[in-house]
Order: sequence, then structure tokens, then C-alpha cells
Amino acid sequence: MEIIAFLVDFILHLDKHLAEIISQYGLWTYGILFFIIFMETGFVVTPFLPGDSLLFAAGTFAALDALNVFVVLGLLAVAAILGDTANYWIGHSLGERAYQSRWVKKEYLDRTHAFFEKHGGKTIFLARFVPIIRTFAPFVAGVGRMSYGYFVTYNIVGGITWVSLFTLAGYFFGNIPFIKEHFSIVIIVIILISLVPVAIEGWKARREGAQRQVEAEVETP
Repeated sequence: MEIIAFLVDFILHLDKHLAEIISQYGLWTYGILFFIIFMETGFVVTPFLPGDSLLFAAGTFAALDALNVFVVLGLLAVAAILGDTANYWIGHSLGERAYQSRWVKKEYLDRTHAFFEKHGGKTIFLARFVPIIRTFAPFVAGVGRMSYGYFVTYNIVGGITWVSLFTLAGYFFGNIPFIKEHFSIVIIVIILISLVPVAIEGWKARREGAQRQVEAEVETP
């Protein structure tokens, strides 16, 4: 419970915690940011780590010259790409055994499969902007033995686009007085907006499941 409370506080007050990290660790801050983004995208057991919100916060501090925006963009894009790559190969090595793992929530795997069925290979790109799905998409691609040559293109384009979009959003808008004064609320809004696609897909899946059940009952003599 203490870990959960810490994570919630860290995410909701990213501005304060990142300021403390920069003040205390200086250049090592880049390594910390790299590690968090790599872990968030690279392992199916860490989807709870901040992604979109952390990029936004990093961009905000880059605008204050506390961080170099070009270093942040380049380094975190590499972290995102390497994270998805690691996740892909972990899934590739586990194969179907992944579904028997007690460390992986089958619900998240099913949601990601549904996303793949709807969007195909583009899922690797689109998933970058959807928490949880973002962490599971490369893993499921590996489990399903998607061609790595096909995967890596979407991975690179998606990683660069995701990092650039949220970092530059923070860079240009994070220090607007209203946003600065209500940073925690802005972080919550970013999280909620990014979860909308997950909610929509979940609702559609339930509706389609209910419809299939009704059709099966009608067909049953």
C-alpha cells in the first residue's frame, strides 16, 4: 500500500518530484527519465509507471532550461524504442506460455488482442498513446511472432512521435500560469484523456459480447 501511495503521489505531483530530482541528481536526471520510460514500455509488469505525464513534465522543465530539450527528446525516444524492442523479444521468447504466467494479467492481453484485431500492425503505433495497451502491444506482437522487420518500423515511428508530442506539449504549454498553478489537475486530465480509447474498446467489446450471446440464444432451439 505504501508503494501504491508513493506512486500516486509521484504521478500527481510530478512537477514537485521532478524538480527535486533535478536539484538533487543534476545530469543523472536524464538517466532516471530514460530508466522510467524504458521500464514503462519495456516490461508488461510495469504499466503503472508514468509515461505521457512524465514526458509532459520533462518538457515543462526543459522550457525552464532545467533540462536540455534536445537531449530529452533524443534520449527518451531511444528509451521508448528500446523498451518496445525488449518487450517484443520477451514476448517472442515466451510465446504462448505468456498466457499461463501469473505475472501477466490475461485481461490486459485480451484487450490488446482486441486492439490488434481492429487496427492490425498499426496497433504498435497507435498503442503508444494508450496506457496499458502501450505496454502490452509489443509483448503481444512478440507472442504472436509478428515479423520483427514489420514491427520495428512502427516501433521507431511511434516512439519518436509519442515522445515528441508530449514533450513538446509540456515545453510550449507547461509553463502557462494556469497550467503551472493546476499542474496536478492537468496530469489527471492527461491520464483520463489517454484512457478514453481503452474505455471505448472495453465498452465495444462488452456490447459485442452481449450481442453474440443474444444471437446464440435466439439460434438455440
